[in-house]
Amino acid sequence: MALARMRRRDTHIDYWPGFVDALATLLLVIIFLLSVFMLSQYFLSKEISGKDSALSKLNAEIAELTQLLSLERSAKGDSEDQLVALKSSLAASEAEKGRLSGIVAASQQGATGTGDSQVQALNTQLDDEKRVTQRALAQVELLNQQIAALRRQIAALESALGVSDNREKESQTKIADLGRRLNLALAQRVQELQRYRSDFFGRLREILGNRSDISVVGDRFVFQSEVLFPVGQETINDSGRRDLDKLAIAIKELEGEIPADVNWTLRVDGHTDARPTSPGGRFKSNWDLSAARAISVVRYLIDKGVSPKHLVAAGFGEFQPLEDGNTEEAYAKNRRIEIKLTDR
Repeated sequence: MALARMRRRDTHIDYWPGFVDALATLLLVIIFLLSVFMLSQYFLSKEISGKDSALSKLNAEIAELTQLLSLERSAKGDSEDQLVALKSSLAASEAEKGRLSGIVAASQQGATGTGDSQVQALNTQLDDEKRVTQRALAQVELLNQQIAALRRQIAALESALGVSDNREKESQTKIADLGRRLNLALAQRVQELQRYRSDFFGRLREILGNRSDISVVGDRFVFQSEVLFPVGQETINDSGRRDLDKLAIAIKELEGEIPADVNWTLRVDGHTDARPTSPGGRFKSNWDLSAARAISVVRYLIDKGVSPKHLVAAGFGEFQPLEDGNTEEAYAKNRRIEIKLTDR
């Protein structure tokens, strides 16, 4: 019998070393996954920082090009005014040239039509007319020179205006290209904020669980008023404080993840049902009640360590209902606090 008991003890298998090996392997896998996650977060932050630098550079280039375009347009306007003045001067010179040419022709015709009887008197007149003619010819020559100079100036101005037009077209094209690049960068920033919003709402769902009185409506996280407040009051109840404590933890984690140069806010909106407040009560209207409740939530989150610069409180009264109707169910859905992550 003793021999049989010894054999049974010898056949017992010790599983403990294998279990320890399995736990060690699982721990190594978890450490590896955490390392991969931290590396991916690091590279994502570097990429976002690079995009922000490119966005700032694009804004600076657009401002510089806009200033240059304004100066170019001003210079173009001055050149166009000068061109108009020169053309007016050219027309006046042409008219004066025609008048003087007529005088010269008339003088020459009068000189050839005189008779012998009048030779003495006409010689004197002819000398006078010759002097007048010479002066007129000198003036015509001077006008010709001035007209040629004006034409050269007009040609130079027209050439300068053509260059200015080309520069303006190039500037407009470059500004349009920079605008498209800026819009693309802004769209990428909006997508980043949407990703953070998705992650934030996902965390809230995990923290608060699947509850009928807390839901997601579009891009907003909705608490029914009864979760946070007693009827007709703005003081947060005990169960509401517990839920807001969880919310504050998620917001503080979000503050650490979103880059500092991304302008974002968490807007807390208060809403009521369509029934008026009690006469003689503390709140004169649903505006007052909804705003007071939103402010209470914001103050509580600030007390829990959330940065005030990322919080906004707003009251909407009964004017943005989720459901129309006068039933108790509709009233309950419309009494709510909405939390929305948005840009500033």
